[in-house]
Amino acid sequence: MKMVYTNENRFLVANAKNILEAEEIPVFLKNQYASGGLGELSAFATWVELWVSNDADYQRACTIIASALSDDDTQEWHCPNCGESNDAAFEFCWQCQTEYQP
Repeated sequence: MKMVYTNENRFLVANAKNILEAEEIPVFLKNQYASGGLGELSAFATWVELWVSNDADYQRACTIIASALSDDDTQEWHCPNCGESNDAAFEFCWQCQTEYQP
């Protein structure tokens, strides 16, 4: 058993758990109820932890989580008309209003 992910935000840990379970990697949570010890324990010691059941799944699980949590979807694009750098959320260049062409 190895820990693959931890975070102070329980929602993010639960999301990572769902992602790995969808990939058929057996996982389990630790420290689900440790927040009650906050004050007696370090804040970091109360974070929920996601563990893989089989050590053989560790590298694959780490790769999947890293890919899921990466910011690759927020890459900028450069306008072919004026060369301006635009955030991925923009469908038109903010400088010259040229439409994004993937």
